Amino acid sequence: MRLERADRARLAAGLASLCVGAILMAAKFAAFKMTGSSAIFSDALESIVNVLAAAFAVGSILFAGRPADRGHPYGHGKIEFFSAAFEGGLIAFAAVLIAYKATESLIHSAPVQKVDLGILITVAAGVANMFLGLFLIRAGRKTNSLILTADGQHVLSDFYTTIGVVIGLVLVRLTGIAWLDPLVAYAIAIHLARTGFLMVRHSARALLDEEDSGLLGRILEAGEAVRAPGIIRLHHLRAIRAGRFTHVDAHIVVPEFWSVEEAHERTDAFERRLLDECRIEGEVAFHTDPCRRLFCKVCDLSDCPIRAAAFERRPILTLEEATQPDLAPGQPPPVLA
Repeated sequence: MRLERADRARLAAGLASLCVGAILMAAKFAAFKMTGSSAIFSDALESIVNVLAAAFAVGSILFAGRPADRGHPYGHGKIEFFSAAFEGGLIAFAAVLIAYKATESLIHSAPVQKVDLGILITVAAGVANMFLGLFLIRAGRKTNSLILTADGQHVLSDFYTTIGVVIGLVLVRLTGIAWLDPLVAYAIAIHLARTGFLMVRHSARALLDEEDSGLLGRILEAGEAVRAPGIIRLHHLRAIRAGRFTHVDAHIVVPEFWSVEEAHERTDAFERRLLDECRIEGEVAFHTDPCRRLFCKVCDLSDCPIRAAAFERRPILTLEEATQPDLAPGQPPPVLA
């Protein structure tokens, strides 16, 4: 399968995450073996999640990069949401295992050994995770990849976990109180459980095509910026994301005296300008509705031969109006109500 340039960049970032994550996982487990620290164990356990998530992300990037086909007419991008949900579930599962290990350490009161070496290895791994997470988030935003962005956020959460581990080990080193170590592990478990839940919830909303008001607002701002006379109003606006691809459809009110050919050409031009202005990767499909002389007061088409009322003003497009369905018979337009 031939990959596009952006897909190759996503794949390279995913492979980098996988390789670096595997190295850091080995280092953290080595530190746990030397110290016996529950906090370091929790950090190492999260690294397993990082590696599994990175491996799943690489496969998802390859699948999401496949072009649309008859079986998947909207493309394969939604695999990115499955990937993020899978990663969130792994994080939540890791939180349960960490809490179990911390409880076991409290019951058996296992001492922490070679604290200084454990701190040194953990700090080095944490710094590496910080740079890796920032790199992945930047790559995800640059290539519009939810997979890389989610992976980067997870890796950064691992960095914050490492900070907690180091603080716990320093406290144990200074005070000699062994139960501070599993206490830090409990705090990490709570943090990871929350992170995993939020990732799963976000992915579920995307998979269920929940309305994204922020995305719709960007589309409206772009539409307002490039709207030409004759593109009177817009309603029944919807947008769904399939990974990095965005599918937008709406109904456009146009002058009723325009021919089918003219309406088609002008709405096509509006679609292209909208995509360019909004800077989204995807497609726009507009359905044209005749004005039926209901919008004359807000229509700024100067050479309209059938105008029933003088033009007064052209209100900006609002989210409330744009998401309204088709008008019922006899219902006034929202901008005139």
